[in-house]
Amino acid sequence: MSALSARTARPWPRSAKSRTGGPRWSPRLRRRLAADAALLLVAAAFLLPLAWLVLASIDNDATLRVSAPGSPTMDNFSAVWTDEITFTPMLNSLLLCGGATVLTVACAALAAYPLSRFRSRVVRPYLLTVLFTTCLPITAIMVPVYGLFVQVDLIDTMSGTALFLAASQLPFAIWLMKNFMDGVPVILEEAAWTDGASWLQSLIRVILPLMGPGITVVMIYSFIMMWGNFFVPFMLLLSPEQLPASVSIFTFFGNYGQVVYGQLAAFSILYSTPVLLLYILISRRLGGGFALGGAVKG
Repeated sequence: MSALSARTARPWPRSAKSRTGGPRWSPRLRRRLAADAALLLVAAAFLLPLAWLVLASIDNDATLRVSAPGSPTMDNFSAVWTDEITFTPMLNSLLLCGGATVLTVACAALAAYPLSRFRSRVVRPYLLTVLFTTCLPITAIMVPVYGLFVQVDLIDTMSGTALFLAASQLPFAIWLMKNFMDGVPVILEEAAWTDGASWLQSLIRVILPLMGPGITVVMIYSFIMMWGNFFVPFMLLLSPEQLPASVSIFTFFGNYGQVVYGQLAAFSILYSTPVLLLYILISRRLGGGFALGGAVKG
Protein backbone atom coordinates (compact mmCIF):
# COMPACT_ATOMS: atom_id res chain seq x y z
CA MET A 1 0.00 0.00 0.00
CA SER A 2 2.83 2.38 0.81
CA ALA A 3 4.39 1.98 -2.63
CA LEU A 4 1.03 2.44 -4.30
CA SER A 5 0.30 5.54 -2.29
CA ALA A 6 3.74 6.94 -3.10
CA ARG A 7 3.08 6.45 -6.80
CA THR A 8 -0.29 8.12 -6.63
CA ALA A 9 1.19 10.97 -4.59
CA ARG A 10 3.89 11.67 -7.22
CA PRO A 11 3.03 14.87 -9.09
CA TRP A 12 2.06 14.57 -12.73
CA PRO A 13 4.40 16.13 -15.35
CA ARG A 14 3.52 19.66 -16.19
CA SER A 15 1.90 20.51 -19.44
CA ALA A 16 3.90 21.93 -22.34
CA LYS A 17 1.90 25.12 -22.02
CA SER A 18 2.76 28.16 -20.00
CA ARG A 19 0.44 29.88 -17.51
CA THR A 20 -0.93 32.10 -20.23
CA GLY A 21 -2.02 29.08 -22.24
CA GLY A 22 0.66 29.35 -25.00
CA PRO A 23 3.31 26.74 -25.79
CA ARG A 24 6.38 26.66 -23.59
CA TRP A 25 9.68 27.20 -25.46
CA SER A 26 12.57 25.39 -23.87
CA PRO A 27 16.01 27.09 -23.90
CA ARG A 28 17.33 24.40 -26.23
CA LEU A 29 14.50 24.93 -28.69
CA ARG A 30 15.03 28.69 -28.58
CA ARG A 31 18.72 28.32 -29.37
CA ARG A 32 17.90 25.98 -32.24
CA LEU A 33 15.33 28.37 -33.69
CA ALA A 34 17.77 31.27 -33.37
CA ALA A 35 20.47 29.26 -35.17
CA ASP A 36 18.03 28.29 -37.94
CA ALA A 37 16.98 31.91 -38.38
CA ALA A 38 20.61 33.02 -38.61
CA LEU A 39 21.33 30.34 -41.21
CA LEU A 40 18.30 31.42 -43.23
CA LEU A 41 19.55 35.00 -43.22
CA VAL A 42 22.98 33.89 -44.41
CA ALA A 43 21.40 31.73 -47.13
CA ALA A 44 19.26 34.67 -48.25
CA ALA A 45 22.36 36.88 -48.41
CA PHE A 46 23.91 34.39 -50.86
CA LEU A 47 20.80 33.48 -52.82
CA LEU A 48 19.68 37.04 -53.48
CA PRO A 49 22.73 37.98 -55.62
CA LEU A 50 22.49 34.65 -57.43
CA ALA A 51 18.83 35.27 -58.19
CA TRP A 52 19.69 38.71 -59.56
CA LEU A 53 22.47 37.22 -61.67
CA VAL A 54 20.18 34.66 -63.32
CA LEU A 55 17.26 37.01 -63.82
CA ALA A 56 19.37 39.91 -65.11
CA SER A 57 21.15 37.70 -67.65
CA ILE A 58 17.87 37.07 -69.51
CA ASP A 59 16.57 40.64 -69.26
CA ASN A 60 17.49 43.33 -71.78
CA ASP A 61 16.37 46.09 -69.41
CA ALA A 62 18.06 44.71 -66.29
CA THR A 63 18.79 47.01 -63.37
CA LEU A 64 20.07 46.48 -59.86
CA ARG A 65 16.62 45.43 -58.72
CA VAL A 66 15.80 41.73 -58.42
CA SER A 67 12.76 41.33 -60.65
CA ALA A 68 11.51 38.81 -63.17
CA PRO A 69 12.02 39.91 -66.80
CA GLY A 70 8.95 40.89 -68.75
CA SER A 71 10.10 39.02 -71.84
CA PRO A 72 13.03 36.62 -71.22
CA THR A 73 15.64 36.66 -73.95
CA MET A 74 19.11 35.31 -74.65
CA ASP A 75 20.34 38.46 -76.35
CA ASN A 76 22.74 39.23 -73.51
CA PHE A 77 24.52 35.91 -73.99
CA SER A 78 24.63 36.46 -77.75
CA ALA A 79 26.19 39.89 -77.22
CA VAL A 80 29.03 38.60 -75.03
CA TRP A 81 29.54 35.30 -76.89
CA THR A 82 32.36 36.71 -79.03
CA ASP A 83 36.05 36.07 -79.36
CA GLU A 84 37.04 39.52 -78.14
CA ILE A 85 34.78 39.64 -75.10
CA THR A 86 34.70 36.04 -73.87
CA PHE A 87 36.86 33.46 -75.65
CA THR A 88 40.23 35.23 -75.66
CA PRO A 89 40.00 36.49 -72.04
CA MET A 90 38.82 33.07 -70.84
CA LEU A 91 41.69 31.35 -72.62
CA ASN A 92 44.13 33.82 -71.08
CA SER A 93 42.65 33.11 -67.65
CA LEU A 94 42.97 29.36 -68.12
CA LEU A 95 46.60 29.62 -69.23
CA LEU A 96 47.51 32.11 -66.53
CA CYS A 97 45.74 30.48 -63.59
CA GLY A 98 46.35 26.91 -64.72
CA GLY A 99 50.10 27.41 -65.09
CA ALA A 100 50.33 29.29 -61.79
CA THR A 101 48.33 26.56 -60.02
CA VAL A 102 50.63 23.79 -61.26
CA LEU A 103 53.66 25.80 -60.15
CA THR A 104 52.10 26.49 -56.74
CA VAL A 105 51.24 22.84 -56.08
CA ALA A 106 54.68 21.62 -57.13
CA CYS A 107 56.56 24.17 -55.00
CA ALA A 108 54.22 23.63 -52.05
CA ALA A 109 54.82 19.86 -52.12
CA LEU A 110 58.59 20.31 -52.18
CA ALA A 111 58.49 22.88 -49.38
CA ALA A 112 56.04 20.91 -47.20
CA TYR A 113 58.06 17.68 -47.31
CA PRO A 114 60.93 18.74 -45.00
CA LEU A 115 58.50 20.60 -42.74
CA SER A 116 56.45 17.43 -42.31
CA ARG A 117 59.19 14.81 -42.09
CA PHE A 118 62.08 16.53 -40.29
CA ARG A 119 61.91 17.66 -36.68
CA SER A 120 63.62 20.95 -35.90
CA ARG A 121 63.17 23.95 -33.62
CA VAL A 122 62.78 26.28 -36.56
CA VAL A 123 59.82 24.42 -38.08
CA ARG A 124 57.14 26.00 -35.91
CA PRO A 125 58.49 29.60 -36.20
CA TYR A 126 58.84 29.08 -39.93
CA LEU A 127 55.25 27.87 -40.23
CA LEU A 128 54.02 30.82 -38.19
CA THR A 129 55.97 33.15 -40.47
CA VAL A 130 54.45 31.48 -43.52
CA LEU A 131 50.98 31.85 -42.01
CA PHE A 132 51.67 35.51 -41.23
CA THR A 133 52.57 36.24 -44.84
CA THR A 134 49.08 35.13 -45.90
CA CYS A 135 47.67 38.07 -43.92
CA LEU A 136 49.55 40.66 -45.96
CA PRO A 137 47.26 42.45 -48.42
CA ILE A 138 48.38 42.05 -52.00
CA THR A 139 47.71 45.71 -52.72
CA ALA A 140 50.36 46.77 -50.18
CA ILE A 141 53.22 45.25 -52.19
CA MET A 142 52.07 45.85 -55.75
CA VAL A 143 53.95 49.14 -56.15
CA PRO A 144 57.41 47.66 -55.38
CA VAL A 145 56.48 44.52 -57.36
CA TYR A 146 55.59 46.68 -60.36
CA GLY A 147 58.94 48.48 -60.11
CA LEU A 148 60.78 45.16 -59.83
CA PHE A 149 59.00 43.72 -62.86
CA VAL A 150 59.93 46.80 -64.88
CA GLN A 151 63.61 46.42 -63.96
CA VAL A 152 63.79 42.69 -64.74
CA ASP A 153 61.74 43.09 -67.94
CA LEU A 154 58.86 40.89 -66.80
CA ILE A 155 56.15 43.51 -67.13
CA ASP A 156 53.37 42.67 -69.60
CA THR A 157 54.34 38.98 -69.75
CA MET A 158 52.11 36.03 -68.96
CA SER A 159 54.98 34.04 -67.46
CA GLY A 160 55.96 36.81 -65.06
CA THR A 161 52.36 37.37 -63.96
CA ALA A 162 51.85 33.62 -63.43
CA LEU A 163 55.06 33.50 -61.40
CA PHE A 164 53.89 36.27 -59.09
CA LEU A 165 50.42 34.73 -58.72
CA ALA A 166 52.02 31.44 -57.74
CA ALA A 167 54.27 33.18 -55.23
CA SER A 168 51.33 35.02 -53.68
CA GLN A 169 49.40 31.77 -53.12
CA LEU A 170 52.40 29.69 -52.05
CA PRO A 171 52.42 30.46 -48.27
CA PHE A 172 48.92 29.17 -47.56
CA ALA A 173 49.43 26.30 -50.02
CA ILE A 174 52.51 25.20 -48.04
CA TRP A 175 50.51 25.32 -44.81
CA LEU A 176 47.72 23.18 -46.25
CA MET A 177 50.08 20.75 -47.95
CA LYS A 178 52.08 20.21 -44.78
CA ASN A 179 48.97 19.36 -42.76
CA PHE A 180 47.80 16.85 -45.37
CA MET A 181 51.28 15.33 -45.64
CA ASP A 182 51.34 14.71 -41.90
CA GLY A 183 48.49 12.22 -42.40
CA VAL A 184 50.60 9.88 -44.54
CA PRO A 185 52.40 7.30 -42.33
CA VAL A 186 56.18 7.53 -42.33
CA ILE A 187 56.43 3.72 -42.34
CA LEU A 188 55.43 3.65 -46.01
CA GLU A 189 58.24 6.01 -46.87
CA GLU A 190 60.71 3.96 -44.84
CA ALA A 191 59.66 0.85 -46.76
CA ALA A 192 60.41 2.66 -50.01
CA TRP A 193 63.81 3.68 -48.67
CA THR A 194 64.51 0.04 -47.84
CA ASP A 195 63.86 -0.82 -51.48
CA GLY A 196 66.44 1.76 -52.55
CA ALA A 197 64.21 4.75 -53.34
CA SER A 198 65.49 8.26 -52.77
CA TRP A 199 63.55 10.92 -50.87
CA LEU A 200 62.36 12.46 -54.15
CA GLN A 201 61.18 9.09 -55.47
CA SER A 202 59.36 8.33 -52.22
CA LEU A 203 57.72 11.75 -52.37
CA ILE A 204 56.54 11.35 -55.95
CA ARG A 205 55.66 7.64 -55.95
CA VAL A 206 54.47 7.07 -52.36
CA ILE A 207 53.43 10.23 -50.53
CA LEU A 208 51.80 12.31 -53.26
CA PRO A 209 49.59 9.50 -54.63
CA LEU A 210 48.31 8.79 -51.11
CA MET A 211 47.44 12.43 -50.41
CA GLY A 212 45.39 12.93 -53.56
CA PRO A 213 42.47 14.65 -51.76
CA GLY A 214 44.89 17.06 -50.10
CA ILE A 215 46.50 17.98 -53.40
CA THR A 216 43.02 18.45 -54.86
CA VAL A 217 42.08 20.86 -52.07
CA VAL A 218 45.26 22.89 -52.54
CA MET A 219 44.77 22.94 -56.31
CA ILE A 220 41.14 24.09 -56.09
CA TYR A 221 41.88 26.76 -53.51
CA SER A 222 44.83 28.14 -55.45
CA PHE A 223 42.98 28.10 -58.77
CA ILE A 224 39.92 29.88 -57.39
CA MET A 225 41.99 32.56 -55.66
CA MET A 226 43.89 33.24 -58.88
CA TRP A 227 40.80 33.02 -61.09
CA GLY A 228 39.10 35.84 -59.22
CA ASN A 229 42.21 38.00 -58.83
CA PHE A 230 41.70 41.35 -60.55
CA PHE A 231 44.40 43.63 -59.21
CA VAL A 232 47.52 41.61 -60.05
CA PRO A 233 46.89 41.08 -63.81
CA PHE A 234 45.46 44.60 -64.02
CA MET A 235 48.80 45.99 -62.80
CA LEU A 236 51.25 43.61 -64.50
CA LEU A 237 49.57 43.06 -67.89
CA LEU A 238 49.27 46.00 -70.28
CA SER A 239 48.36 44.50 -73.66
CA PRO A 240 44.58 44.11 -74.19
CA GLU A 241 45.05 40.77 -75.95
CA GLN A 242 46.73 39.30 -72.84
CA LEU A 243 44.18 40.42 -70.25
CA PRO A 244 42.31 37.61 -68.44
CA ALA A 245 38.56 37.50 -67.90
CA SER A 246 38.85 38.92 -64.39
CA VAL A 247 40.14 42.18 -65.92
CA SER A 248 38.08 42.23 -69.12
CA ILE A 249 34.90 42.23 -67.05
CA PHE A 250 35.81 45.82 -66.21
CA THR A 251 34.89 46.80 -69.78
CA PHE A 252 31.17 46.42 -68.98
CA PHE A 253 31.42 49.44 -66.69
CA GLY A 254 31.17 52.45 -68.97
CA ASN A 255 31.80 56.13 -68.37
CA TYR A 256 29.61 58.29 -66.14
CA GLY A 257 28.41 55.27 -64.16
CA GLN A 258 26.71 53.55 -67.07
CA VAL A 259 26.66 49.76 -66.69
CA VAL A 260 25.18 47.17 -69.04
CA TYR A 261 23.77 44.99 -66.28
CA GLY A 262 22.29 42.32 -68.54
CA GLN A 263 25.52 41.66 -70.41
CA LEU A 264 27.48 41.89 -67.18
CA ALA A 265 25.31 39.19 -65.61
CA ALA A 266 25.58 36.97 -68.70
CA PHE A 267 29.37 37.31 -68.77
CA SER A 268 29.54 36.61 -65.02
CA ILE A 269 27.70 33.32 -65.51
CA LEU A 270 30.08 32.30 -68.29
CA TYR A 271 33.02 33.46 -66.17
CA SER A 272 31.92 31.20 -63.28
CA THR A 273 31.46 28.12 -65.46
CA PRO A 274 35.09 26.81 -65.37
CA VAL A 275 35.16 26.90 -61.57
CA LEU A 276 31.85 25.02 -61.34
CA LEU A 277 33.08 22.43 -63.82
CA LEU A 278 36.26 22.02 -61.78
CA TYR A 279 34.21 21.29 -58.67
CA ILE A 280 32.03 18.78 -60.51
CA LEU A 281 34.94 16.92 -62.09
CA ILE A 282 36.89 16.37 -58.89
CA SER A 283 34.11 16.38 -56.29
CA ARG A 284 34.53 12.63 -55.80
CA ARG A 285 38.13 12.99 -54.76
CA LEU A 286 37.21 15.67 -52.25
CA GLY A 287 34.88 13.28 -50.48
CA GLY A 288 37.48 10.59 -49.87
CA GLY A 289 40.26 10.32 -47.40
CA PHE A 290 43.78 9.11 -47.85
CA ALA A 291 43.43 5.94 -49.89
CA LEU A 292 45.95 3.85 -48.02
CA GLY A 293 44.13 0.77 -49.26
CA GLY A 294 45.52 -1.61 -46.66
CA ALA A 295 49.11 -0.58 -47.27
CA VAL A 296 49.72 -0.48 -43.52
CA LYS A 297 49.02 -3.79 -41.86
CA GLY A 298 49.48 -4.60 -38.24
